[in-house]
Amino acid sequence: MDGDTLFTIGALARRTGLTVKAIRFYSDTGIVPPTDRSPAGYRLYDIGALARLDLVRTLRDLGLDLAVIRQVLEREVSVPEVAAAHADVLEVQIRTLRLRRAVLRAVAKNGSTPEEMDLMHKLAKLSDDERRRLITDFIDDTFGGFDANADFVDMMRSAMPELPDDPEPHQVDAWVELAELTQDPDFRAAIRRMAQYQAAERAQGDVTGLHHDLTETVRDSVGRALDAGIAPASAEAAPIIDALTARYAQTFSRADDADLRHWLLTRLDIAGDPRAERYWHLLAVINGWPVPPSLAPVFTWFTEALRAHTSQQSCAQ
Repeated sequence: MDGDTLFTIGALARRTGLTVKAIRFYSDTGIVPPTDRSPAGYRLYDIGALARLDLVRTLRDLGLDLAVIRQVLEREVSVPEVAAAHADVLEVQIRTLRLRRAVLRAVAKNGSTPEEMDLMHKLAKLSDDERRRLITDFIDDTFGGFDANADFVDMMRSAMPELPDDPEPHQVDAWVELAELTQDPDFRAAIRRMAQYQAAERAQGDVTGLHHDLTETVRDSVGRALDAGIAPASAEAAPIIDALTARYAQTFSRADDADLRHWLLTRLDIAGDPRAERYWHLLAVINGWPVPPSLAPVFTWFTEALRAHTSQQSCAQ
């Protein structure tokens, strides 16, 4: 076939698989104009028009609109430029569809009400920056204005929710719960009390930072007590409490006395809100991190045992 061959609309339709109506539309709009006309006035197209029409069909199949296609055909933009821009748009659309799918699966699993579904969808489609801003605002509101434990605040600011592009329904559930938790006035007040307490401790010279080793000591000691079925108020719990209070006294450079035990009870009560642990649990689920076992049973036993044996000591004096 040489370059002088001309095709009628019907022949062009058979070669491209497009309808005559579609080809006539592209011709009328100037996207694929006719090369010539027959003596009877019928439109004729050359091999260049055939190639142009093939490109139009391909670009339309990829979802490009006619305005962009016209720019490509008129060499105002290149095909690679259009492809890159369109791929970026599709990436956003794909991410949105994946989020919608995760929301719908979560709704199906939970039996959510229309109101809950609406909230879930609104929260799930927030951008990464919007999610970070929501958590940052929570931290600013609860710790702002207090010279709290700097290491703890840094840890909170570094742990932001990163919902995957293709989240599982339980990750959407976790994000919605975390967002609602951080907006709960009662939870905010509890965390603000924690920040205020940390600031007061720092003002009195406590700059010990985080205490991971101390937490591990409590976990190990109390964990063995729980495994052995030792009741918090029992005599068997007394030496465990004595050993732990001695460790706290050493860590914080305080005397191991009744004042230490009362100070420690206050500290445990303020830090013992189960919603604080839930906050970190939800972050782990959202981000796909390993979810650590709950320390709530450990510190509940520790607090009950410390309170019981401190009371017993006070009564004995």
